[in-house]
Amino acid sequence: MLQPKRTKFRKQQKGRMKGLSHRGHVLSNGTFGIKSLDANFITARQIEAARISATRYMKREGSLWIKIFPDKPITKKPLEVRMGKGKGAVEYWAAVVKPGRILFEISGVPHDVAKEALRLAAQKLPVRTKFIVARDYQA
Repeated sequence: MLQPKRTKFRKQQKGRMKGLSHRGHVLSNGTFGIKSLDANFITARQIEAARISATRYMKREGSLWIKIFPDKPITKKPLEVRMGKGKGAVEYWAAVVKPGRILFEISGVPHDVAKEALRLAAQKLPVRTKFIVARDYQA
């Protein structure tokens, strides 16, 4: 009998990230992109770090689209505080990412430049990713 896959986030209040992404799973703006293969929260800081590394490698040529937005507030209570007294303060903002979600898109640069830029961006993210190319791309 197969056991369910254990994920990092198991508590009921945080929500469960079951299934595949139904929205944002095809390239819409760019020619190249990276697609998530895992489910996880991606913080606003991780998104910004990935954006900086990709644009730096592209030398600000071409266009980069960020297809995820951190709209989920993650709260945390301070250390050594007793239980109760309400919900903790917002610690950071995160984007909920499911498998199949397009994270970044690039156009206006050659294939090899886009592949390396998105590889550098993917190193900053906590999910496994896959490099994808638009169907109508002519080499």
